Amino acid sequence: MPLFASSFRMVAASLSLVAALALASTIVQGRAHAQSAPATAEAALEPLEIQTASGTHRFSVEVMRDDAQRARGLMFRRYLPADRGMLFDFKREEPISMWMKNTFISLDMIFADRTGRILSIAQDTEPLSERIIPSGGPAYAVLEVNAGTARRLGIKPGDRLRHPMFR
Repeated sequence: MPLFASSFRMVAASLSLVAALALASTIVQGRAHAQSAPATAEAALEPLEIQTASGTHRFSVEVMRDDAQRARGLMFRRYLPADRGMLFDFKREEPISMWMKNTFISLDMIFADRTGRILSIAQDTEPLSERIIPSGGPAYAVLEVNAGTARRLGIKPGDRLRHPMFR
């Protein structure tokens, strides 16, 4: 019996070691992925300007051009620099609905038509909310920036977004 107990303890210790190593590997891979995500986003930045009555305001934006990119958006991020944003290209004008599920950063959502004319703005959206945020009519794109940006820069409907996606 002591031999069986000893063998059982060795097997249990081996299994515990394997589980601990697998967990450690998962944690390291997750940290590596989280640390590499901003670097990937950095490479994809494109210039965008917002023309307002107070002047031209320059941003660097990530552009979401396909369904998978648009579905993920800024989810799971905890920080967005003040001069950055995310531009969603919906490729046609139609009513657009957004939400803040899994989004930790409060945002201003700026809805624009095919020419880049701002149609409506949803200010100070609620993080982690599943409340639907409608465009209020047909829109072609949505620009997300940090909450308070529209107010601070005086951005309003009728102002223009300048980016190659707009005609």
